Amino acid sequence: MGAHSELGGTPSQFTAAVDQLRSAVVRPEVVVDEMPAPTRIAPFAHAMSGEIVVADEELAGGRFILLHDPAGHDAWNGTFRCVTFARADIEGDMAADPVLPAVGWSWLEDALAARGAEATAVGGSVTVVHTEGFGSMVEDAPQSQVEVRASWTPLTGVGDHLSAWGDLLAAVAGLPPLTPDVAYLPRRGQRGSSLGGRP
Repeated sequence: MGAHSELGGTPSQFTAAVDQLRSAVVRPEVVVDEMPAPTRIAPFAHAMSGEIVVADEELAGGRFILLHDPAGHDAWNGTFRCVTFARADIEGDMAADPVLPAVGWSWLEDALAARGAEATAVGGSVTVVHTEGFGSMVEDAPQSQVEVRASWTPLTGVGDHLSAWGDLLAAVAGLPPLTPDVAYLPRRGQRGSSLGGRP
């Protein structure tokens, strides 16, 4: 369950929040697994990794970490904090678009809104990286990536926030939004079906 205090048991609020994460509904393309949580950021933490693989190609990957400090944290404005990361390879011309960082941030905002995942103290960054080889590496293909890093204090059930993060992964991967009438269930440890590729 990640980091914990040696001077008492795990708070029931944190246990309930982890249960919500484990039962959260994500898009079928998103494969979510638990991973070791950081041990020094907060008294309690739970971490999950996620990736999107379509046709044996990993389109996006990232992490979702839930932090809990029963004493509260001034910077969080609460006792829980979601810390997230999402990254995907993109085309070079997309990386050159100066509006991409703003668009990348809107992916997060739209995902939270669509899931009804209310939050406060939202902050983060969008990084666009383009790499080209020179000299002995001149024949290496150019690579471009977009990274969205964000953290926020959840005001609603954390399961909805994990679902929103899954939608963010899909957005950075270039997958189209699912229509409201599409039903889907959590898929843990298995590949989801492909509903589309990069635009």
